[in-house]
Amino acid sequence: MRNKKLAAILLCCIPTGLLAQTPDNATHISGGEIMTVFEALGETIDQQIRIVDIGDDINVAVGILRRAGNRTEGEEVNAIIHHRVTEVYYVLSGSGVLVTGGEESNAQEFPDNITAVMELIGPSGSRTVVNGQVQTISAGDIVVIPAGVPHGFRHIQEQVTYLSIRVDPDQTLPTGYIHPVLQD
Repeated sequence: MRNKKLAAILLCCIPTGLLAQTPDNATHISGGEIMTVFEALGETIDQQIRIVDIGDDINVAVGILRRAGNRTEGEEVNAIIHHRVTEVYYVLSGSGVLVTGGEESNAQEFPDNITAVMELIGPSGSRTVVNGQVQTISAGDIVVIPAGVPHGFRHIQEQVTYLSIRVDPDQTLPTGYIHPVLQD
């Protein structure tokens, strides 16, 4: 009996991360799958391809985005902010002027029950920003946007298409998600 109690106490002392299941395989997202989801974008600008549990209660989501031409006059930029999800952009084609960080105003939060929050970006909101870091991004570039950093495009000539790898440390996005067009 004493050994069982000792074992139970020791088990409670083990960090939960050590008990989490670790993945035993890789997830492959083919170029064909990326193009299939891209072709299904239609009028939307952002579609998740897959959401993968990488262990320790962390998801990595891969999405494809397309932003059409825009131009913001002056310093103000309409930005989005993801409170718990970090994004890594890999630019596939086109170019644009991306603004990150800066002084925020006009904060608005997105409702928790909209598809964008539930499947794409997790808890997020919009902001107007000024005095942010301004950088031109183009095909082949990678940008890392930590959770909590507002970001938005100031100028896109025609369009910019990019993959977004989203690190979701709280699994706010649906683990195991596969875009509907890939589920045939």
